[in-house]
Amino acid sequence: MNKVLQLNEKDNVAVALTFIPAGATVRAGGNEICLQEAVKAGHKFALVDIPAGADVIKYGFPIGTATTTIQRGQWVHSHNLHSKLGSLQEYSYRPQAPTSLPEEEGSFFPGFRRNDGQVGVRNEIWIIPTVGCVNQLAENLARLAQERLGDVPGVDGFYALKHPYGCSQLGEDHRNTQRLLASLCLHPNAGGVLVLGLGCENNNVQEFREVVGQRDNQRIKFLVAQEAEDELARGLTSLKELAEYASLFRREPCSVSELKIGLKCGGSDAFSGITANPLVGKVADRLVACGGTAVLTEVPEMFGAETILMGRAKNQEVFWQIVGLINGWKQYYLDHGQPVYENPSPGNKEGGITTLEEKSLGCVQKGGTAPVVDVLAYGERCREKGLNLLSAPGNDLVSSTALAAAGCQLILFTTGRGTPLGTCVPTLKISSNSQLYQRKKAWIDFDAGVLLTGKTLDQLTEELWKLIMAVAAGRKRACNEEMGSREIAIFKTGVTL
Repeated sequence: MNKVLQLNEKDNVAVALTFIPAGATVRAGGNEICLQEAVKAGHKFALVDIPAGADVIKYGFPIGTATTTIQRGQWVHSHNLHSKLGSLQEYSYRPQAPTSLPEEEGSFFPGFRRNDGQVGVRNEIWIIPTVGCVNQLAENLARLAQERLGDVPGVDGFYALKHPYGCSQLGEDHRNTQRLLASLCLHPNAGGVLVLGLGCENNNVQEFREVVGQRDNQRIKFLVAQEAEDELARGLTSLKELAEYASLFRREPCSVSELKIGLKCGGSDAFSGITANPLVGKVADRLVACGGTAVLTEVPEMFGAETILMGRAKNQEVFWQIVGLINGWKQYYLDHGQPVYENPSPGNKEGGITTLEEKSLGCVQKGGTAPVVDVLAYGERCREKGLNLLSAPGNDLVSSTALAAAGCQLILFTTGRGTPLGTCVPTLKISSNSQLYQRKKAWIDFDAGVLLTGKTLDQLTEELWKLIMAVAAGRKRACNEEMGSREIAIFKTGVTL
């Protein structure tokens, strides 16, 4: 009999794990069902007759309403299912009993402890432009430094973090650019940072120094290109000094409680919420149990599942912060005349995801079951250990960069469709299905699809944990590092002058 899965006993739909032709008989919900239509892998079919206007239930929660009567055995997708999401909502504080996570102590990995107490998993030299006008100069400096200084012991490479902003921006856009770049300057994966300015930009070096604030002057240096007769020579001198300083750091035993791991998904399919995201959620819970920090972002992909996170707020203050986070992003959509539910991409829909609620209920599983301890604004750095929510959009590169700026030393990135993307920290790609892993081994670091073919969630959690520890210890590089995929992107919403 064909393989199908009912995810929750409350569900009135089930998911096909493989392609199932019309007329085939399947067993789900305790009954045998004859499919009236062919159903592709990852797509849904009705377990019972669902009247027009009734809720369609998956993961135990509504994922939208039927736009017409859906008969038992019929395919359920965008032709007969629509989102229930609309404008802003009011919420009530209804705390749930906190999940008891088993405490785990004594776990260590070899990391780089910085003078400010932070711990890095890489010892790189970063060149951070204050403005996009010097991007090519930054890239040239990184290339020349790698050629001439690449043999400095203990230094993991020279990298330019290019972006298009830093000038012709006003208000919140300007502040967002400054906050995000300043947070990256303080990231512990960088043993040294060269801040490279042009000299006439809005985000000029003199102003940007104040945004960065207190710093290790041996670890962060500044260069204004217009003020240097030979900016390449001056830049290489600064990079040599930074590399020599970074080489003084050595890996030493560091508690896993020092790790901050970002949680991200992109190019999702319907298996993401069944395999990869629950797996990452188990890892997030284990990290929190060790005293570490997990950071969940992509706020628009929480719409429809936000009450799950609100119920896990550690107190009423954090609850209201989550309410502000959710409604703030909904207002952003409404201010631009856009519907709040228009999120699943063509690839998401092809993979079986129909509505934003369905995508969100799968997405938030990456956050595990731990209490939410804090809510971070865009560009802010983590303040509290535990599960944090971070304000950023669903866009893969923008949100991945925001996770890095928050202090995450590495990111767990689940995907069902595949992507080579990576940001300035190791970005471990976890496939929701084994076909993707087999087809794109240069992109994908870990296969969560084996959960559908016999591996248990506990077994796979242990395997992924070991991979994370190997990457954190420098014994293994993520696929994005091997491919050189390490871009950054900055969130923008306002006027460009």
